[in-house]
Amino acid sequence: MKMIDIVNGPQNVSAIIQGCMRMPALNKEEAAEVIRTAYDCGINFFDHATCYGAGDAEIRFSEAFPLTGLKREDIFIQSKCGLEFDRNEFDWSRDNILNAVDGILERLKVEYLDTLLLHRPDVLFDPEEVAEAFDILEKAGKVKWFGVSNLVPMQIELLKKYVKQDLIINQVQLSLEQSQLIDQALYMNNKTTEFSINRDGNVLDYCRLKDITIQAWSPLQFGMFGGSFIDNPDFPELNKALAEIADREGVSKAAVAIAWILRHPAKMQAIIGSMNPEHIKDACDAVKVSLSHHDWYALYLAAGKFLP
Repeated sequence: MKMIDIVNGPQNVSAIIQGCMRMPALNKEEAAEVIRTAYDCGINFFDHATCYGAGDAEIRFSEAFPLTGLKREDIFIQSKCGLEFDRNEFDWSRDNILNAVDGILERLKVEYLDTLLLHRPDVLFDPEEVAEAFDILEKAGKVKWFGVSNLVPMQIELLKKYVKQDLIINQVQLSLEQSQLIDQALYMNNKTTEFSINRDGNVLDYCRLKDITIQAWSPLQFGMFGGSFIDNPDFPELNKALAEIADREGVSKAAVAIAWILRHPAKMQAIIGSMNPEHIKDACDAVKVSLSHHDWYALYLAAGKFLP
């Protein structure tokens, strides 16, 4: 497994993260197999959120973890808070953050989180309330490090004005098909294509400048939740290009697609969400793939982009 050091954050963490959103569909024995398989493949970073199964993902993880033979200190646990679907709102208020973390710790049966991310922007957020909540959580030893998810640069800057802790992570969507983070810079000032539209405030370059690690969610997806492009007949050119490199490298097409993200010099992490142990093993082969500069562009163009 490729390991990275997150600036101002945890060291020696896996470049591939095991996402736990789909874990509620498993029984505790199946979930334990997922956790152990991921760990044996070199993954030591597990991602949760309060909205994953309305907390059931965290509960299932806590039920399964004792069956793995692993210790709490063997892994890094991350969760996210702020999405309150039962109330049909996003909420970054002080009390909601504090209550959310207490709930996370109780469901996971752990004493602390390695990282807590604010999950999507609460458009009514008060940065001073967030700062107060972070201070309380840090002083209580409930959270070691902090970050955000799906935030644009100016929202992060507003938080940074008040929050004392480093914001070390921004979790955003990125795949070969959903590559808006990368597209706009290539097509800037080009009225002939929608690829030129700046949809995120140059968040990729901003995060690189500010030493914020990008975590890429849904690395095999098209659209927001459209499904996987792997072996999808709607993406023949992309699958052909993936297959050529997969055959050359002796890995799956999924591994090549994830390797495309890891090849970027921004030193991102990629979040996989499969609950199938064999698919987890296949995805982790991404770290074995050697993509040249030419390979990276060939895949990018096969995904429907063009050079201006």
